[in-house]
Amino acid sequence: MKDNIKYSVLMAVYSGDDPSLIKAAADSMLSQTIKPDQFVIVVDGPVSDEIEEALRSLMREAPGLFRIVARRRNRGLASSLNLGLRLCKNEFVARMDADDVSLPERCEKELEALMAAPDAAVCGCQICETGEDGKPNGIMRTVPCTEAEVRKFMRKRQPFNHPTVIYRKSAVLACGGYPGLRRKEDFDLFSRLLSSGYEGINIPEALYLYRAGDSNYRRRKSLQNCLSAIRVYWRHFKRGGCGLGDFLLISCAEAAFAVLPVGAVKYLSENFLREKSE
Repeated sequence: MKDNIKYSVLMAVYSGDDPSLIKAAADSMLSQTIKPDQFVIVVDGPVSDEIEEALRSLMREAPGLFRIVARRRNRGLASSLNLGLRLCKNEFVARMDADDVSLPERCEKELEALMAAPDAAVCGCQICETGEDGKPNGIMRTVPCTEAEVRKFMRKRQPFNHPTVIYRKSAVLACGGYPGLRRKEDFDLFSRLLSSGYEGINIPEALYLYRAGDSNYRRRKSLQNCLSAIRVYWRHFKRGGCGLGDFLLISCAEAAFAVLPVGAVKYLSENFLREKSE
């Protein structure tokens, strides 16, 4: 398998990213046990000289691997991922965020799972959270593994850790790609994938280190983001992905997170929506 499987990596970068973390994130993908055949980075609007130098350093490190495209203005993650996806030359596309780290076997194990499940359009893994210092904080983001468990879980919550997934490019494009939203664009995409008959799975191992901080919780605290999330859940309900009770429950939760203090949102998330690692 290692000799014939090919995949692209898809990552977006913007002005708020840390140049050193961009380099570490990319290096973690270059250190995979199955090396990527292509690495697409979309630069979402003007960035600092330090970020540009970090990107040039990557290109020097792996000549011919990177396809970097710069946008004149910031258009958001969904739009940037759609652009990058069209530039990916391989059927398998691995997502990666610009401030996290993938463990070396992540892509090999996800690709093996996809090859063993030809009807699956997407495969992700579990997440180990870290603090801003990059050290594990004891919090796990666990998601279901089997197709049946994924569909059941998605009635109320996101069944994939978005930055951990590898998906089939043809399936994502057939479903219209990412929606033009600033929030929950991943949930909407996976809802359309599953409602179109594609399958989704996760592997049980935690092979991704996700950098978490208060900024992650602050992003939920705006009326615009709250309304965007509720619109996504309404679309999910209309597709038959959840019942009316499920829609009302998750909409109320979004509204509560929008008005509660950051500390309360963090406490609820870490104690009721996450698992503690040993």
